[in-house]
Amino acid sequence: MVSVAASPAVQPEPSTAPRRVTILGATGSIGTSTLSVIADRPEAFAVEAVTAFGNAERLARVAKEARARVAGIADRSAYDALASALAGSGIEAAAGAAAVEEAASRPVDVVVAGIVGSAGLAPTMAAIRAGSKVALANKECLVCAGDLFMGEARKGGVKILPLDSEHNAVFQALSGHSIDEVDRIILTGSGGPFRDWTKEAMAAANPDQALKHPTWSMGPKISIDSATLMNKGLEVIEAHHLFGVPEEQLDVVVHPQSIIHGMVAYKDGSVIAQMSAPDMRMPIAHCLSWPQRSPIGGPRLDLTRIGRFTFERPDLDRFPALRIARAALGAGSWATNILNAANEVAVAAYLAGNIGFLEIARLVEETIERAAAQGLSHAPGSIKDALALDREGRRIATSLLTRRETA
Repeated sequence: MVSVAASPAVQPEPSTAPRRVTILGATGSIGTSTLSVIADRPEAFAVEAVTAFGNAERLARVAKEARARVAGIADRSAYDALASALAGSGIEAAAGAAAVEEAASRPVDVVVAGIVGSAGLAPTMAAIRAGSKVALANKECLVCAGDLFMGEARKGGVKILPLDSEHNAVFQALSGHSIDEVDRIILTGSGGPFRDWTKEAMAAANPDQALKHPTWSMGPKISIDSATLMNKGLEVIEAHHLFGVPEEQLDVVVHPQSIIHGMVAYKDGSVIAQMSAPDMRMPIAHCLSWPQRSPIGGPRLDLTRIGRFTFERPDLDRFPALRIARAALGAGSWATNILNAANEVAVAAYLAGNIGFLEIARLVEETIERAAAQGLSHAPGSIKDALALDREGRRIATSLLTRRETA
């Protein structure tokens, strides 16, 4: 049974009323792209609320441009700056974690969950409990507490729309089909900047080299995850929860052209692939308009110019992060939670020049092993538990990192 919203074979007539949208993480990459899609079709969408962590000036500018009703900032100390910047606009200003959750709980057609990191867990859960459709871009919701989130969504009959390009591609390729008909789900990835590098060269790679993604323009954290292939490992974990299929039915294929974003192989031997130019506005537009499709500006595929597609298996010796992530999925939600926490610590240490590129995966694996040895191998039963486990993972990883630096 598919855990995400299944695309109906016969679509209802589209409503003429604009869809109300709340954007969590409106000043980040996903939020910016979402606002771009909405700005292109002001007659189709209306923004209810926008949130951000701490940049009051930018949030106020975004809120005014989007004509939002509410702007919520997580940092309480930024309230005065936000309220001042919004003075006379008619837009309500609010601050603090509770304010962000309240914004997420407002009745709308769809909530875009674009907050990065564990800070997105509570607001996204608030949106689910409010009964809104959720366009999910926050990996941590599923990697840290996937059973909790999907269980809550099923209980409330809430539709989860995958917003990441790979999972959105799979969602589209599943349209009109049952998960029982599926043989395998195939996630694709470019292979990152070090796809053809030797292990020795990768060991000496500096952050500037690792940040040069061959296809996508992304933030530093996800760019490093793409270079290690940890991003693909996290996506395997997400796909398990989103689509309700076991790890052994989830494949990863390196596809350097980044045109095919995901595929579904069916039991009859057919494979359905979703293709588009590498532009995040496309999956965002799909989620905002679902189950209809609406026009969007941007690049269109010209297959004759692309010329050829190539595919290869990921090298788990040079890119062990994918293997580690798969093993964590097999161990359970405690391990995927620790995996995510340790990876964030390791990536930050690498970007700061404190460890080498290949040490990222080593630190993550060792952290999971230490967590198990310390009796942390129990599934989180609540968001509070998930956040506590996340803190423990960071503590262990930081301790291991400190020992490395002083050795």
